[in-house]
Amino acid sequence: MILEEFLHNLHFDIDKASIANWEVDWEDKPLPYKLYRGLPVFPLSLEVPLTPEDLKRPLMPDLRQIGHFLWYVYGLTQVSQSVLSLDATDHSDVMDLYRRFAPSGGALYPNELYVYLKIENLPIGVYHYDVAHHRLVLLREGNFDSYIARALGNRCDISACFGTVFVSTMFWKNFFKYNNFSYRLQGLDAGVLMGQLLEVSKVFGFETGVYFQFLDRAINHLLGLSESEETVYSIIPLSVEPTIWSANGSERDRIVSAAEICQELTQIQPDHYVRSQKIKEYPMLTKVNEASMLDSTTLFTVIEAKENSSCEGQTVALPFAERLSYDLGSVCRKRFSPDMDFTLGKVSQIELANLLHEAMESFLYRNDLVAAHERHEPRVSLNVCLYNVEGIPNGAYHYDSTAHALHQVQPGDHRLLLQSGMSLNNVNLLQVPLCIHVTGDKDYYKNALGYRGYRIQQMEAGMLLQRLLLLAAASGMGGHPLLGYDSNLCDELYKLAPQEKTSLIQIPIGPYRNRPWLMGGMRS
Repeated sequence: MILEEFLHNLHFDIDKASIANWEVDWEDKPLPYKLYRGLPVFPLSLEVPLTPEDLKRPLMPDLRQIGHFLWYVYGLTQVSQSVLSLDATDHSDVMDLYRRFAPSGGALYPNELYVYLKIENLPIGVYHYDVAHHRLVLLREGNFDSYIARALGNRCDISACFGTVFVSTMFWKNFFKYNNFSYRLQGLDAGVLMGQLLEVSKVFGFETGVYFQFLDRAINHLLGLSESEETVYSIIPLSVEPTIWSANGSERDRIVSAAEICQELTQIQPDHYVRSQKIKEYPMLTKVNEASMLDSTTLFTVIEAKENSSCEGQTVALPFAERLSYDLGSVCRKRFSPDMDFTLGKVSQIELANLLHEAMESFLYRNDLVAAHERHEPRVSLNVCLYNVEGIPNGAYHYDSTAHALHQVQPGDHRLLLQSGMSLNNVNLLQVPLCIHVTGDKDYYKNALGYRGYRIQQMEAGMLLQRLLLLAAASGMGGHPLLGYDSNLCDELYKLAPQEKTSLIQIPIGPYRNRPWLMGGMRS
């Protein structure tokens, strides 16, 4: 199977992309977090503040503040237990789930966080964030400013940053359950984590930006990652002041190869534990990952902005939307995926306007896909099916973020149609007033970015998804991300074919009833 066909089937015909007769070995499932063994560790403070906005911010963050930051980004925040059988008599029929503020498909969390830190009272070096123990594990000690800067094509002044975050993906952590479909999930999950990181950074007063293009093998070599097992998806520098940022870098300094700089560091193979005794092969994930790698900085590129297609049909101007202000800690704790607990209620125009406007406005972020001085329209956009929204006819709409208006595509109540496209009836869409679809280009900018464009598109969809989920929680509503839906059906509903676009993920949003369950937080 060629890779282009594989990626097409991941989106439009998952049965063709999946491994036939796949059976999940739950007894041999991997841990949802990576555990290193035999390396120096640095515990982080367990006294995490309930409200990060109240933190005193020193000129340069210290270890305590870094610990709080990492916990809000990706720490363990909640434990829940599910009984697999009504006849359960022992713990073997109970499933423990350890959740975080960033959601993940099946709560499997295939992504890991690594940080390069230069702060007081901590050796300068590269660390892994040990989620299970809320601590840092030292992988390499030393100053790697020049190494990382060159792996980025000298497009960022790493020496001016106190830290650099690396978001990686461990293939087996959700391949064991979802087989080849995990490749799509891994990009989305990475994007959700990145979206959470950018939001937390704003609260902590950190300057950030996202690099999707870097020398993969050089960065994996720095972290001691085996490319057949794990690879870095994005790099996010952190600073307390604006730093030099360039999407292109200078021609004189930017021509670097991965092989060239890998020779500067000895190879490390730190011992780690995943729990699974038998790890199956995932050849398609390995192939598409290798085809996505960049071995020279000459391959870095910026993409051309595409003109938005004109929209026909009735236009609904939305009321003026103010930038929402909320306590991030409280909203993170309230974020909830309602499943069958949605309850149909009326949504006001201002609630809808605030949700859509804030999601797209706050989604603008610094990245290396466009020139730093240019403001491009986001590469992902929003379509929405509305039912029972105050003052707006039921129907399928495209949200025009520039005009802050809805363009009607198909009038009517489309809830039953959307329900018919669900592969699992785990959400009752008849109880949902808003069903949002994140939309992107069908070709995932393949001409400019190659196969790397697919995972970048999934990450950007995940980043926007996390913004929507947080804003829904801030408005007192729940949101439930869904990939088990018919993309072709949704594309026809929104008439996306002429625009060469497709729906990337479906998110029902609306009021919900409280679930009768026992739930415990991981902090007092």
